[in-house]
Amino acid sequence: MGTNNLMSQEEFEALVAEALESLPPEISQMLENVAVVVQQWPTRRQLQDHALADRYELLGLYEGTPLTQRDTGYGMVLPDKITIFKAPLEAMCQSKESLVEEIRNTVVHELAHHFGIEDKELQELGY
Repeated sequence: MGTNNLMSQEEFEALVAEALESLPPEISQMLENVAVVVQQWPTRRQLQDHALADRYELLGLYEGTPLTQRDTGYGMVLPDKITIFKAPLEAMCQSKESLVEEIRNTVVHELAHHFGIEDKELQELGY
């Protein structure tokens, strides 16, 4: 399975930024101390941590402490990190239009984890 390489790194990052900017204000205001980055592929460690063998399976990754699990002792920590993986997303999409939609879905999916929403709940919501 090869990547389609539908767009440059800069174009892809711009679409991730657009997805973030299109969020409702009440959501974006809650994204304090969250870094969103684009990476070509997941690392071996990231795959192992999630019991995945195929690097095409991981489209995005949330690393941090969900808001629902934070207590009064939470502080002085590195930002939560959301990584969007360019190559696996491009590999699953046949067009730029479908890629734009998948980027947005992946960003929303990973942000939901930041808010404490689990995969099962996301599937019920259509993500």
